Amino acid sequence: MDKNSKRLEALQYHAKPTPGKIQVVPTKKYATQRDLSLAYSPGVAEPCLEIANDVNDVYKYTAKGNLVAVITNGTAVLGLGDIGPEASKPVMEGKALLFKIFSDIDVFDIEIGTKDVEEFIQTVKNIAPTFGGINLEDIKAPESFEIERRLVAELNIPVMHDDQHGTAIISSAALINALELANKKAEDVKMVVSGAGSAALACADLYVLLGVKEENIFMFNSKGLLTKNNPSLSNLQQKYAQDIEAITLEEALKGADIFLGLSSGDIMTPQMLLGMANNPIVFAMANPDPEIAYDLAIATRKDIIMATGRSDHPNQVNNVLGFPYIFRGALDVRATKINEAMKMAAVRALAALAKESVPEQVNIAYGETKLVFGRDYIIPKPFDPRLITKVAPAVAKAAMESGVALQPIEDWNLYEEQLLDRLGSDNKMVRLLTNRAKNDPKRIIFAEADHLDVLKAAQIVLEERIGFPILLGNKEIILELKKELGFDVEVPIYDPKNKEEDKRRLHFAEIFWKSRQRKGISLLDAEKWMRERNYFGAMMVNEGEADALVTGYSRSYPSVVKPMMQLISKAPGITIFATANMMMTNRGPMFLSDTAINPNPSADDLAKIALMTANTVRMFGMEPVIGMVSYSNFGSSDNESTSKVREAVAYLHKFFPDLVVDGEIQADFALNSDMLKAKFPFSKLADKKVNTLIFPNLESANITYKLLKELYKVDSIGPIMLGMEKPVHIFQLGASVEEMVNMAAVAVVDAQEKMSRLKDFEIKF
Repeated sequence: MDKNSKRLEALQYHAKPTPGKIQVVPTKKYATQRDLSLAYSPGVAEPCLEIANDVNDVYKYTAKGNLVAVITNGTAVLGLGDIGPEASKPVMEGKALLFKIFSDIDVFDIEIGTKDVEEFIQTVKNIAPTFGGINLEDIKAPESFEIERRLVAELNIPVMHDDQHGTAIISSAALINALELANKKAEDVKMVVSGAGSAALACADLYVLLGVKEENIFMFNSKGLLTKNNPSLSNLQQKYAQDIEAITLEEALKGADIFLGLSSGDIMTPQMLLGMANNPIVFAMANPDPEIAYDLAIATRKDIIMATGRSDHPNQVNNVLGFPYIFRGALDVRATKINEAMKMAAVRALAALAKESVPEQVNIAYGETKLVFGRDYIIPKPFDPRLITKVAPAVAKAAMESGVALQPIEDWNLYEEQLLDRLGSDNKMVRLLTNRAKNDPKRIIFAEADHLDVLKAAQIVLEERIGFPILLGNKEIILELKKELGFDVEVPIYDPKNKEEDKRRLHFAEIFWKSRQRKGISLLDAEKWMRERNYFGAMMVNEGEADALVTGYSRSYPSVVKPMMQLISKAPGITIFATANMMMTNRGPMFLSDTAINPNPSADDLAKIALMTANTVRMFGMEPVIGMVSYSNFGSSDNESTSKVREAVAYLHKFFPDLVVDGEIQADFALNSDMLKAKFPFSKLADKKVNTLIFPNLESANITYKLLKELYKVDSIGPIMLGMEKPVHIFQLGASVEEMVNMAAVAVVDAQEKMSRLKDFEIKF
């Protein structure tokens, strides 16, 4: 995609279908006149009077306690500079989105039309009663220092300028672990800092709290080393000015233990790096290009411990590891400020988390066999689900211990459960899925690439490095659509009906005929069917000319699945095909089976579907907790439908005792653990959070997933094919571009799994 096409895509993303990235959603019922009379007049007067009597009740009766203002005047927006408050709004909405998806904090973004420090401060103070906390963003230095200092002192809610403190907090956690690995003490190290802006100064301040001595910090701005005889330095910069004659960056780096880069790309040479002490710690965090390229740095020094701001290298210093959870902890104890103790608590929690065993879903997401504390893993990954339960409580405890918490937490186990419940409302699983796919992309056939939306999906898959598309369809149409989309990258295109493919088509037909000649298929039939893209594409996968296939956009599911079942064998040990849909619900991912193939499965079939679904759940890095649902609970009704579910469960309990599965059980009991525990405490699902439902027939499963999707706008990935030897997956008719991209990512991950199992088999054999 060319630059103009990317620009148009970004603009369309922000403009369609609704302008912007955030909206306000009611949290109370509003369907009846009674609801409205409680929400507004006359019922609303009651909480108003309570708050007037005790202002602290505003946290009890309004959203203030979970509401943060992201505030800017647009004077230092990303790398765009002073672009004004209106132009900064998309960035502030983006920050609001990150708050919501990582820590379930609601945000109003506020863009203030003034550069006057006093006016800005007064405006924020005037609107502060609305909010539980204030995140200052993209305000230029040195004004940002005074604005934050004054607001922290004059308001009784948490205030933090993330540009200053976010990088400082995350990199401080990385520094603690890097020093340990380098076998160095903070008080002994020499540090060189390239950059003297707000982030660099905040980093230095926190590093000093960790033990680094001020006199051992050599800080450079664009004009050179900060020295005492430079009258242009700010008061904050003077703190790190050296009482020596100016020296060059290369001279300062001789014998240095640490280099911190918050400046511009490629200013550090290999020669400078070679001059540093043993086990040099290099945090090169200029974006998009670090002060020294990662590959160059590790090639230059084998003993280096390096971090950057980029996601494609180990040890990414990413502010999203900090601000969502720092504000979460501060809000949850009604802290009056975010003080140094709370920041240091976040630092130490992040450093400690990097030393703990990493959940399998994180290993899977990043394509690692096992992430282990070491030079390439000194800070947690942004997708680590434990961040909210490690950092937020640490911050909350520090607020309590330092005396700034107005509402202390008493039951920490309950608090952790509440934090975990907040994680269910986002699409982390989609991000984990695509991230895992990117670690080892595969060749994916898009069998209907002469449809615009399918081609769009293929383009995104290529650009996001999820996989390498192979396009099937009318070649002339595909080329025309590619031109329209600005899809100018050369990718393989095959038209099964074109004479160019005669040789390949006849070869495929002969293979197909030999496999089906005793099942009523003639060679002529085989040659005819190989002109159809789904047969042709499936044979390409069978013959190793592609790793995976996705199809089904323009045709009904039964008509597309038939050729797949004819050409693709069942996986070893499998006797039945099935499908599962992964639904992104507000309680987290839910897997539903069988949603597309088996109309009325037997007890034996249900047990096999449950086992295949369990393996798929594990493929996504989760442990399956399975409810085998019906309209009765544990024998309360007895007929053919309920009996087969009971029989399937009995089989699974006998032969797979470690699998967490139970039934037959009604859906509400399966999903409500309190209700289940009270009524059926003997169940294997008691005290468990069910993430998988196996339905007694196709009707109930298909209806359920489509109701969830349409009524509640629940995102769905699927139907995911279960039981096939090769990675072949089928879209629902008319799937959206996003759904097709997600399904392509599933196909890549499925291919990774199948290839891994094949290699394991070869090694064992």
